[in-house]
Amino acid sequence: MEGLYQPPPLKRTVSHWRDILIALVATGTMFYLWIGVEGAVYPVLLGALAIVVVMGFDRPAIPVILFVIFSFLRVHEAFEVLNPWKIPQTLALISIIMVFWHLVLARTMKPFWTRELTIFAIFFLIASATVATAVSRELAYKQWSDLFSKVGLITVIVAWTTRTPSDFHLINRMFVIFGSAVASVAIYNKLNGIGLVEGTRVTIGRATGSVLGDPNDLALALLFPLSFAGSLIISRVNIFDRLLGLVGFGTIFAGIICTQSRGGLLGITAVLALLGSRFIKSKALLITIGVVGVIGLFAVAGISGRQSGGAAEEGIDESSQGRLNAWETAWNMAKARPLTGVGLANFAPNYFFFTNDWDGKPHAVHSTWFGILAETGFPGVAVFLTMVGATALVARRSLKVVDSRDVDPRLKTAAVALAGGLASFCVSGTFLTQGFSWPFYMIFAMTVALSRVLSLDQPEEPALAADLPPLPARDTAAEANGSIPGQALQPPRSATFRLGASAP
Repeated sequence: MEGLYQPPPLKRTVSHWRDILIALVATGTMFYLWIGVEGAVYPVLLGALAIVVVMGFDRPAIPVILFVIFSFLRVHEAFEVLNPWKIPQTLALISIIMVFWHLVLARTMKPFWTRELTIFAIFFLIASATVATAVSRELAYKQWSDLFSKVGLITVIVAWTTRTPSDFHLINRMFVIFGSAVASVAIYNKLNGIGLVEGTRVTIGRATGSVLGDPNDLALALLFPLSFAGSLIISRVNIFDRLLGLVGFGTIFAGIICTQSRGGLLGITAVLALLGSRFIKSKALLITIGVVGVIGLFAVAGISGRQSGGAAEEGIDESSQGRLNAWETAWNMAKARPLTGVGLANFAPNYFFFTNDWDGKPHAVHSTWFGILAETGFPGVAVFLTMVGATALVARRSLKVVDSRDVDPRLKTAAVALAGGLASFCVSGTFLTQGFSWPFYMIFAMTVALSRVLSLDQPEEPALAADLPPLPARDTAAEANGSIPGQALQPPRSATFRLGASAP
């Protein structure tokens, strides 16, 4: 019958399970045939990179974060089979292409700027300017071009590309998975006596000159994934994430313990303290548990058995005395060059000229704060401390927002992870050198991105139009007498005009 609503015909759904099964069988067969051939890993890596490219067109944060993970955790150095493939450089190229696509061609990425990014830009300019004023310009430029310039660029890109709860959730999972993989290598080396320093402290890739060849740097690299794993444990997303967080936390925790790094153990304490503060409201009880926990961690890690900093040394041990001497040397550098410092990567080469206690070899500064003071001067450390403080305020505000509003649980998990990562950085950074490396700047970028997402997710308050008067107050007395409120505001019938009628 014409004129009656006719429902649209039902679409026949087509099942693709047979196609999926055929594809899986074919892929498995090819992998089985390749597994016994030399160089069989190459097709797998090519396929993985192709997947990253395809996913990057939809979510540009994926190749960017993978580049950060490989550059920061040095996954390709932990697994030597990946080292010849130049994976960080490949991911960097893919990241640049994806960002150009989304920012210029597709215009799906919306750049933004905040007060925190302005502070970061000022610090980046101050640190970059030291290349021209450094004692050794060659060393400063090499450090800037190899590392810090990439850190500066990727920091802004991470803040712009991390845009949705799914992005934060994926980043959380990836850091836990790759952090657990690196920690597993550390545990394996410890059990098999590979690359041990001072007889008991584990390293990774020390023979090949890896960044993870220093136990303190290895502990530092694992602290950031530890905070993400801890946040997954207490998250309310799903049971898979809780299991992933539990397994990842245990593995990464054991990996840091194997390094016997005191800064790493203090970083663990900071992460646990922040996670505990989500459940324990009594500060006295939390502090008591923290003190007992620190003592227990030092006992479990076997710090007393270390050749340097162990119980065999009386008074101030050699390791602690070396740190104190390095901090004094950093202060001497800042006093001698207060505006610019000695320049990037110039602390160790100039140690002899500024130290009051030369023992025949230069030392690392073993402190983020003193390292920045020595290499960028008083202006640099002042701006850096301002940036850390601003990041802490934003992280604290984000925690309050996710606790007071009904937000996506994935955002709440990210807020806890970033706050824990910042706490571990501030504590461990006092004893570990990480002023110009990835950890803090990734925490900073993701904290800024999270604050942006939470601000855009805020419900808007209803507002009156600018040119409309407010509604009249309700007259309850008039309603009781049977009259209609607001009736006096209506014009008399004689003053109204019908549509199309002319005025008398």
